[in-house]
Amino acid sequence: MTSPAGPPPTGSGDGERQRLKLLAVTACPTGIAHTYMAAEKLAQAAESRGIEMKVETQGSIGAENVLDDNDVKHADGVIVAADKDVDLSRFAGKRVLTVGVAEGIRHPEQLIERVLSAPVHAEGGAPTAPATSGGKERSLGYKALMNGVSYMIPFVVVGGLLIAISLSLGGHADPSGGLVIPKDSFWMDVNNIGVIGFTLMVPILSGYIAYAIGDRPALVPGMIGGWIANTGELYDSKAGAGFIGAIVTGFLAGYLVMWIKKVKVPKFAQPIMPIIVIPIVATTALGLFFIYVIGKPISWVFEHLTDWLSGMTGTSAILLGAILGLMIAFDMGGPVNKTAFLFGTGLIATGNQTVMGMCAAAIPVMPLGQGLATLIRKRLYTEQERETGLASLFMGCFGISEGAIPFAAARPAQVIPANMLGGAVAGAIAGVAGVEDAVPHGGPIVAVLGAVSGVPMFFVAVVIGSVVTALATVALVDLGERRRRGEAVGGVGAAGPGPVPAGVSAGAPGAGGVVAQRAVREVEAVGASASSAAAPAEPAAPEKAAALEGAAEAADSTPAAESGVDEVLSGYLTRQTVKVELDADGKESAIREMSELLARTGRVADVDELVACALRREAQGTTGLGEEIAIPHAKTDAVTEPVVGFARSAQGVEWGSLDGTKARLVFMIAVPEAAAGDEHLRILALLSRKLMDAGFRERLLATSDESALIGVLREVG
Repeated sequence: MTSPAGPPPTGSGDGERQRLKLLAVTACPTGIAHTYMAAEKLAQAAESRGIEMKVETQGSIGAENVLDDNDVKHADGVIVAADKDVDLSRFAGKRVLTVGVAEGIRHPEQLIERVLSAPVHAEGGAPTAPATSGGKERSLGYKALMNGVSYMIPFVVVGGLLIAISLSLGGHADPSGGLVIPKDSFWMDVNNIGVIGFTLMVPILSGYIAYAIGDRPALVPGMIGGWIANTGELYDSKAGAGFIGAIVTGFLAGYLVMWIKKVKVPKFAQPIMPIIVIPIVATTALGLFFIYVIGKPISWVFEHLTDWLSGMTGTSAILLGAILGLMIAFDMGGPVNKTAFLFGTGLIATGNQTVMGMCAAAIPVMPLGQGLATLIRKRLYTEQERETGLASLFMGCFGISEGAIPFAAARPAQVIPANMLGGAVAGAIAGVAGVEDAVPHGGPIVAVLGAVSGVPMFFVAVVIGSVVTALATVALVDLGERRRRGEAVGGVGAAGPGPVPAGVSAGAPGAGGVVAQRAVREVEAVGASASSAAAPAEPAAPEKAAALEGAAEAADSTPAAESGVDEVLSGYLTRQTVKVELDADGKESAIREMSELLARTGRVADVDELVACALRREAQGTTGLGEEIAIPHAKTDAVTEPVVGFARSAQGVEWGSLDGTKARLVFMIAVPEAAAGDEHLRILALLSRKLMDAGFRERLLATSDESALIGVLREVG
């Protein structure tokens, strides 16, 4: 419970002015620099006015400095500076001002004044998702889809792996009953648990798409709608609508709830709207709409599709195999997939096992192909996607096509066509080779268990189809990324002098709690030699620098000799990677020039790839931090070791900074894919700490030559 808002405090009875207590929440889509810059600006503005303020940051590493019930109870107002959904329900009864994260950076003083007259947040109010600034931001629809996918992935992985393990250890081929597990066995229990995970997968996807759009009232209609979409029996269909149906019901539920929220109701009904009225009305309307309006046509279409396939059994095996492969790969367990699968299964009983052989070869292509794609071009995928890719490979071996659903849901325009191409190739090869499958299942597991005839050609079909899917996926995803950001163009960097480290005395930063202690140990481990500078580093977004800005406090207490007086940032920034005057006049050309500057060290294996990776990061959101600062960065195997560069621009480069200033001080950070850990946070903490110092920035801009510039940079750490 929270106490209701009242007028701003006016003071205590003894004439002493009561100290104002404010709260704030900051968050940006990537959860890195702008999140923490806004937090710091708000805290500084409050401190300068003698106001007590606690700021919760919802960054990429999770929520920090979390506001508890006691904080909320005694707060006079709450500032939410965010470019992503923030749950405001805990602030019911308090004055809440919601703005974009950029406002927290640009005008913190104004926000403190405005929050005192902000409206009181009502119970059941919607989350905040203000317009963004600085860099390209994804649409609400895209963010909702990604929200659903992120919650769905654990269900896919857990359910799929449990089913795969139970089949591999407890299953056997039975000509009369397919690939079976004894009913009363331990492995059947494991299999059933996995099936539950798969059963929940589709409603979870639908529910959390709806939740991202319509908040909590949309969760129930979204999940029930997803369950209805996936349960064909409810609308007389042999196959449910699968994950594609779940996406449809998720968006329908979310926007339906948003529309219902706009309906004006009497005051006495307002408290029960979000917990009773809206969920009941939305769930009933959506459920009936799907069953009677959408479901019937789905059933009709796929019944006729089965009849059409039945008329093709006498046609070319290549053509039939390609069509079945296309259908199997289209929706991975959805109605199109199920139609082809049930068609092949039904013909097994008639003695025709070749059709099921075509299906069996196509079934594992999608998860195997998508998993292979994450290994071929790691840079195109997030760490979570690469981990999902490994699970997808495992599921593919056991014929669990749903392992590819997270990739298809996240990038349908690229992944589904690639899946269909590989599935068609696998089905066609199996068809022309006369591969037969005696059980209603697919994937390498059925061949291993002896249910497939023509095993060599079966594996040829699976391997070729998977490779085709992987290569097509990589090409389409890469093309999509290039279209989003545009091709990199830019100038040529000049040759530089030999590798002479620019020194500095530095200590260990700390960022409060465990991160601080780890960072301190990191610097102490670096010691006094430049050779130890190869500690892992990750080019997290520049926002992480601000996240650890307070970490540099600990640096002041560490003896200079402890980290080596001849290094800047543990030797990552050297004389080779410092340039007094940047030639470029645009962001892309500046990034290329900085990349070529880093290449002087010999640590850059592919300049073009480094440029491309840095530009992809810019497409997600500007790395222009304001105050005439930009910190572009890249995490890519185009570099062999961590490296940092610095250059100045006399005229400034337009970087899309939140405060509108051009970047005159440009730091670039690049690390290899495998370099993950706390070291990059140490670098960003030290940079952030110093760059917030106006005097330090002025010295960097005023210094006339390289040697003097390096002397100033030694202050960084």
